[in-house]
Amino acid sequence: MDRNDSLFDAARSVIPGGVNSPVRAYGSVGGTPRFLASASGARVTDAAGREYIDLVASWGPALLGHAHPEVVQAVQDAATRGLSFGAPTEGEVELAQLIAERVRRGDVRPVERVRLVSTGTEATMTAIRLARGATGRDLLVKFAGHYHGHSDGLLAAAGSGVATLALPGSAGVPAPIAALTLVIDYNDPGALAAVFAEHGDRIAAVIVEAASANMGVVAPLPGFNRLIADTAHAHGALMILDEVLTGFRVHPAGFWGLQQEAGEQYVPDIITFGKVVGGGMPLAALGGSAAVMDMLAPVGPVYQAGTLSGNPLSVAAGIATLRLATPEVYARIDAAADRLASSLDAALTDAGVAHSVPRAGSLFGLAFLPEAPRDYAIAQTQESFRYAPFFHSMREQGVALPPSVFEAWFLTAAHGDDELAAIEAALPAAAAAAASA
Repeated sequence: MDRNDSLFDAARSVIPGGVNSPVRAYGSVGGTPRFLASASGARVTDAAGREYIDLVASWGPALLGHAHPEVVQAVQDAATRGLSFGAPTEGEVELAQLIAERVRRGDVRPVERVRLVSTGTEATMTAIRLARGATGRDLLVKFAGHYHGHSDGLLAAAGSGVATLALPGSAGVPAPIAALTLVIDYNDPGALAAVFAEHGDRIAAVIVEAASANMGVVAPLPGFNRLIADTAHAHGALMILDEVLTGFRVHPAGFWGLQQEAGEQYVPDIITFGKVVGGGMPLAALGGSAAVMDMLAPVGPVYQAGTLSGNPLSVAAGIATLRLATPEVYARIDAAADRLASSLDAALTDAGVAHSVPRAGSLFGLAFLPEAPRDYAIAQTQESFRYAPFFHSMREQGVALPPSVFEAWFLTAAHGDDELAAIEAALPAAAAAAASA
């Protein structure tokens, strides 16, 4: 028993499951989770002193690499001035301005107002309440396999038809609350049309991950995000674009910005941000047009509040991260993603493993299917049992992967040639382990 084992035993005696977020428990890969003690650049060190090249990156926020000196210095400087005030600060204004300035293309500015909150769950929860307040309607449309946080209305499981009211997807969620969410298949224009044909005058909003990254990486089909916006607006509903994961991760203006560059023009009504926007600290945000966002209290009737909203340490980390996230940073990560995705594909091909390496900008993942899945039902048909031996082989060789096949892999600007070469060297043995599963 090493230090990780003893810590996990101790944790399970005082923390449900021994973790404070379920995927950390290694439930889908088995074994003892690594308790991390420190991180720097592209590497993390566990409680037993073992170092790993990290492809989790705190599930996305570490865009620049772990413990970037300028980000750490910004947080330290902020801490000397006070940890929390419960009052407005100058930093909040600066961060909101940075967000609004980045999410634009020419004269198109989907973000005119920003509200800072503490978590992605809080951002999406507030966005939904805001959409209902702005439209006076109750129903929400979401897509199977998309994750928007753990508020009650979003933990809904799909019914038997494309426009069937949902049932609770978690204990503790009242059925009447779950029934306000309509769950349809992703990347399915027919399902989108059908749900609006049946319920269009009662739908407040459609919420969608800008690119799916919680059922593995599943990019929207060309034109699908634009179709969501057009369909919602034609029925008087709003489009909520969830960029908690992709926002400022795949492009200076998020996945929306990436799509604008590709010629897919659409304007969401509300965008939610998290992870990168806080630079690794607890911070998230939602933004949208002035007309919609000014429905929030204290200007409008939709209530939202938070003692730690706009926490000065989190704001400082977010400002430093966004200012350092230059086009050169994104180009470096894009190039690293191209290289590593190609190497992953080659290793699994050589091992004779049926697979695909789905992409959404610099995000990529691994699916044990011959073609990249386009929705949750297809993603669930993969030979996911092959991932555990693949994962453990990589870990034994000093590479830390997400402990689930249904998660994205994250690179950082700190992943240099040495790290990429070490990951590539580990891939053949991991691919062989997957093949023998």
